[in-house]
Amino acid sequence: MVKRRDIEREVLGSIGELTASRLPTAELFRELHTLLAGPLGFDGGCWHGTDPVTGFPTSTVADGLDPAHFELAVRLELQGEDATTFDAIRTSGHRVQTVDRATDGHPERSIRFRELLHPCGYGDELRINFDLGGGRWGSAAFMREDARGRYDPSALRLAERVASPIGAALRAARLASLRTARPARPVHAPAVAILDTRGRLRSADAAAHDLIARMAEPITRTGGVPSGFLTVTRQAARAGAPAEVRICTPDGQWLTLHATPLDGPGDTVAVVASPASPVQRLPLAILAHGLSPREQQVALHAVRGASTKDIAARLHLTVPTVQQHVTAILGKTGVGTRRELVALLMSDHLPTLALPPA
Repeated sequence: MVKRRDIEREVLGSIGELTASRLPTAELFRELHTLLAGPLGFDGGCWHGTDPVTGFPTSTVADGLDPAHFELAVRLELQGEDATTFDAIRTSGHRVQTVDRATDGHPERSIRFRELLHPCGYGDELRINFDLGGGRWGSAAFMREDARGRYDPSALRLAERVASPIGAALRAARLASLRTARPARPVHAPAVAILDTRGRLRSADAAAHDLIARMAEPITRTGGVPSGFLTVTRQAARAGAPAEVRICTPDGQWLTLHATPLDGPGDTVAVVASPASPVQRLPLAILAHGLSPREQQVALHAVRGASTKDIAARLHLTVPTVQQHVTAILGKTGVGTRRELVALLMSDHLPTLALPPA
C-alpha cells in the first residue's frame, strides 16, 4: 500500500518538473488539476490567475463545474460576507481552508455553502491561495461531493505543502510572460466595453470584442466576458467607485482594466482595457523576481532615483546593509548595475535574460 508521505513526495516532485517546464499559466493549471485530483480527492474545481498586487481573479480554468453557476460564484466571492472567500482566508492568516474547518463543522453557517455548494451536491470545498514573496499569484477551489465526506487532515496537509511550490511555479510563469512573450496581436490603444452590474456585456468597440474573444473561457460563457472583465466590473459596481486590475493575455501582453460605474439609467459599468504602463507593471516586475520584502523596498527607492545614503536614511538601515541588498537585487534580476536595474524594471518589455531558477 502506498503511504501518504510517498504520495506527497511524488506530487511535489511533479510540481517541480512542471515549474521547470515554464508552461503558460492556463496549461499549467490544467496539468496541476490532473495531478492533484486523485491525491486531494475532489470532484470539480477551478483555478484562478490573479493580479499579483491586488489578488483580483483575472483568469479561470475549471473542470467538472457547471458554467451556469459562475456568475453566482463571483458575486459570493466579491461581496465579502463569508469566511471562505479567498480574501477572508488570507486575512485569517491561512493559505488553505475548507468550509468544514472555517465553520467549525457547521457548513450551513456559510453563505457560499448554502447558496452554491449544497444546491450543487457538494459537501465540502477546499480553497488555496498561492501567495508567495508578497505576490498573490493565483488561487484554487476544489469541490467534493457530499457522498465522499469532508476533507480530512491529510488532504489539508498536502494542500499546505503544495501551496508554496505552486506559487513559485505561477510566479515563474508570470516572469516568463514579462521577459519572453511577443504578443501576436497586441493591444495598442484603449479598448472599451460596457457591461451591466452583473458583468454581462452590453456593447463594445471592435478592439474590445477582439480582446474578449481572445481571452474567452468556457466557464464564463454565460456572461460573455472573461474573468478579469467580470470581476473588475463587479468590484466597481459593488464599491460605487472605479476599480482597476492587471491582466495578462494568453499571448503574454499585460493590460490594465479600469472599470467605472456610469451615471444614468441601466446600471452600467465602462471597462477600458489599455496596455499596462511601466509604472503599472513595476510592482509586478519587482514581485516576479522573487525579491524579499526589504529588497522590494530598496528596489522601489532605487527606481525613484534615491542614492544609497538616501535609501539607508529612509529605511533606517546602514549604508553597508543597503549595499548588500542592492547586490542581492542585482543577482536576482540578472543585471550588473543600478542603472541597468532601473532600465529593466521600467522598460516597456523586460529584456530576454536567463530566467532565474524557480
